Amino acid sequence: MNTIKVLLSITTLLFLSITVISFSEKQTGDGEVTFKVPNGWPKPVYDFKKNPLSQERFKLGRRLFFDPVLSRDSSISCSSCHTQFSAFTHVDHPVSHGINGLKGTRNSLTIFNLAWSTSFMWDGRVKTLEEQPVNPITNPVEMDNSMDNVVKKLNESDTYKADFNKAFGYGPITNQKVLKAIAQFLVSLQSTNSKYDKVIVQKSKEISFTEDEKSGLQIFRDHCAQCHKEPLFTDNRFKNIGMKVIPFYKDYGRMLITQDPKDSLLFKVPSLRNVAASYPYMHDGRFNTLEEVIDHYRFNVVQSPTLAPELRQPLRINEEQKAQLIAFLNTLTDEEFLYDMRFRNWVR
Repeated sequence: MNTIKVLLSITTLLFLSITVISFSEKQTGDGEVTFKVPNGWPKPVYDFKKNPLSQERFKLGRRLFFDPVLSRDSSISCSSCHTQFSAFTHVDHPVSHGINGLKGTRNSLTIFNLAWSTSFMWDGRVKTLEEQPVNPITNPVEMDNSMDNVVKKLNESDTYKADFNKAFGYGPITNQKVLKAIAQFLVSLQSTNSKYDKVIVQKSKEISFTEDEKSGLQIFRDHCAQCHKEPLFTDNRFKNIGMKVIPFYKDYGRMLITQDPKDSLLFKVPSLRNVAASYPYMHDGRFNTLEEVIDHYRFNVVQSPTLAPELRQPLRINEEQKAQLIAFLNTLTDEEFLYDMRFRNWVR
């Protein structure tokens, strides 16, 4: 097992604005895997003490993420609905497709900066990153498997048994080890180096916003930032944004979990980082372009008792301002993250 070099103690972590947890070993095709809290960012909510980071666990989690062995018939992997170039969502259809081509009811969420997430899934049904993979693995229209069967298949693999021994020490593969390994890969998917970050956070002297991007930032802060708060560009809450219910899906959001009518049509506020790369948009993928999304807020918000207070009035911007807002949203694209070799498929 590789030695983890922890650069900051737990005590220091509470006081410093930037944390770096790095791993010493570099593999062919891999860069050094790190976890960083950029200056000005809040403290992560993920409990690293319960799942200490290591290079071997990260590599194992990455392998599991890309391996269809997790599905009942070994045909569907996590990466089937979460491709890196689209910020780990999918761009080829509105809602996710699972085993035997079955369709779900929701568009897959992007995967990055999960150390700051307080809940998971569009309706917040999952509270911890270790629990999250259980849902797609056991969902009958996604991977249609059971955790017991996943563990059985992995224990039949000499290669996986060796990898788990390296990551967790000698012993049988268990549900807990599988979920911890996947969580290690997921929590390492950080997107913090967009043009926005270079200009606003890093205050680079070599890079600056165009006039349209500057205007777009101001429009964003005036009209969008209440829900999409910087620097995460989400507030981790649930909002009804006034979309018509599609009869085929009959998806009423968080109310399906809480059974509380006050949660009717509430869905998680997604991060807008990498939004230009992560179409289609909304929980059911109904919009293909950012222009369509913005026009929804301008003209088509459906009034209802649970509608977010911020949307009681339409978004009052003209076509030029819409273009400026989109220009700013494009600065949230983190190409380094979208093409980072460390997050590629290295399944043997």
